[in-house]
Amino acid sequence: MAKRTEKPVYAFIRRGNSLVPEMQYDLQALDGIQQGQRVKLEIKQWRNLDRLKAYWATLQDCIDATGCAPSKEALDQYIRPAVNFVDTIRLANGFLVGVARAINTRECDEPEMIAFFNAATELLAREFGYVPPTPEERRGFHEAANDRRVA
Repeated sequence: MAKRTEKPVYAFIRRGNSLVPEMQYDLQALDGIQQGQRVKLEIKQWRNLDRLKAYWATLQDCIDATGCAPSKEALDQYIRPAVNFVDTIRLANGFLVGVARAINTRECDEPEMIAFFNAATELLAREFGYVPPTPEERRGFHEAANDRRVA
């Protein structure tokens, strides 16, 4: 079977009711398009990789604070089905089973990831009594740690 070639991805930024190419590379995608010509777009929000990193860091922080799981991967495997972030498969005998959905950047868009992360955070608080610090609290913690190093 021939390997499928992936189409290039171009990035545009919304400014009012217009889309503006992010870089020169993206602008070149429009070279063959006449002014006023219609084009087909697939709109996708870029995933925030920092949110994915924050999710995994939150799991590790919860484990460090509570000792609730042997690893962040094990805790993740508990969380996804517990917050109903699953795909349903039908077994040969007709039973439906939920299996954990992927949270990688290809299969989970940004609004889904935000909702999942919020549900996971609520579950950590409810099930394990762990409430992650707010960004302001984290900044304060890091500033205090830096102050101790300087002193």
